[in-house]
Amino acid sequence: MNQVITFSAELTADSASRTVSGKIVPLNVEAGSTNMGKVIFASGSINIADPKAIKLLSQHDVKKPLGRMVSFSESEDAINAVFSVSRSQRGTEALILAEEGLQSGLSIGAEVLKSTIKDGVTYVSAARLVEVSLVTEPAFKSAQVTDIAAEESDVEETIQPTESETAVENTTPAVEATPVEAPAVEAARPTVSAAYYTEPRIELTAAKYAENSIRAAMGDESARQYLLAADSTVNNPGLVPTRQLSEIINPLGTAIRPSIQAISTGVLPDAGMTFEIPKITAMPTVAETAQGNAFSDTDQTSDFLSVTVKKYAGQQTFSVELLDRTSPAFFDELVRNMAAAYAKATDAAVNAALISGATADATTTVTYPTAAELLGVVARGAASVYNATLGLPNPFARNMIVNTSQWSNIMTLNDAGRPIYTASQPQNAGGVAAPTALQGNVAGLNLYVTPNTAAGTDTDGSIIIVNPDAYTWYESPTYRLRAESTAAGQVTIGYYGYGAIATKVGAGAFKNNKA
Repeated sequence: MNQVITFSAELTADSASRTVSGKIVPLNVEAGSTNMGKVIFASGSINIADPKAIKLLSQHDVKKPLGRMVSFSESEDAINAVFSVSRSQRGTEALILAEEGLQSGLSIGAEVLKSTIKDGVTYVSAARLVEVSLVTEPAFKSAQVTDIAAEESDVEETIQPTESETAVENTTPAVEATPVEAPAVEAARPTVSAAYYTEPRIELTAAKYAENSIRAAMGDESARQYLLAADSTVNNPGLVPTRQLSEIINPLGTAIRPSIQAISTGVLPDAGMTFEIPKITAMPTVAETAQGNAFSDTDQTSDFLSVTVKKYAGQQTFSVELLDRTSPAFFDELVRNMAAAYAKATDAAVNAALISGATADATTTVTYPTAAELLGVVARGAASVYNATLGLPNPFARNMIVNTSQWSNIMTLNDAGRPIYTASQPQNAGGVAAPTALQGNVAGLNLYVTPNTAAGTDTDGSIIIVNPDAYTWYESPTYRLRAESTAAGQVTIGYYGYGAIATKVGAGAFKNNKA
């Protein structure tokens, strides 16, 4: 099936002729990271049959057209285009935002017709340009508006919406969405459109008020009017608007995946809900043999390690009014939070697999380990992992994964009151574990702190020592589905992906043992 991908590139805006222009897509170079991974468009890969049929939208919203393409040119390394902007109020606001650098990116939407994947990079050889959007911030720093052209009178006139503004283009099937093979990928960031003002607002500051009080006493009429307006603002709070900032406070979601970072990763096979990896189960032997005696004879045997593919999915259903009549930041924040929830679920799955497969320390600890006990866990774990993974290219334990409670304890460990793992003096330098970073070093092992699993406890597996080559996380791109129900007036957004954790050598991980 055809794939639709959107990502951002650089633009220019020109204020005299109501046009914006700039680079819409780089060619033959890495086009940033999207939900499909890294993408590269080849020269001649994007078909633009009729430039005038390509609309300029706001934030990829088909209900918010701004203009259309006038012309384009393709060089060896990029496609550049010029767009005329509608004389509607929305078009005028877009020019103002672009000129002030608030919406200064161009983002394309393209239907991918032919592509190949190599080393995790998608190489596109055939695609059709669907639309181009003006966005808050592009994924590429080179994708900025380079020229804005708007007539001087446009800012002062009251301009009625054109017919193009009221036309609604319905591109989404009603009632049900069928799964697609590839995601719709967006690189545009959230934006909140500001109200359109034709008259300056009053600057209410103590210094400005004092200055105008003096000028009014000296007979300045403008200053007197300022004081009247300021007094009216103070005495009539119902007339003072309450602004909402574009920033969003979200202390709940994080897309970090420390447990996955601490092991090896691979690309999920393109089909099937299971796959197999050949694994040696018995080695041939070589032994000292007396002259004339038979050779040591032990057959090498092998089997297949079967790995199960799991789906990780979530959705949210909301009204069309919430989508149409609220800030565009709502949808962008929703997708971002779905990605954070996906990251938490997959990291928790990998952490659980590590705890399940790891060898338990034969020495138990009653509570959070002391400095000496922690060094004992590291020493025993390093030896255990080495013995279990001798056949791997690198048989050493290299990483340590801890939960936030163990992280907190590690930062308290000291030598006669001198911190060991937040050390500043060379004689104390047993590693680094700082309260401002979830990565560090403990006794020569790379430290990874996961907030996604087993927080608040020192239970079995709250410390894991691992050879990253002993466990591999295989993952597909993430996908997004959108379904609209006309009868219910609702929109459903689904976010999902596939992953599989391969326990290649279970004893390649070692966990603490709580007594």
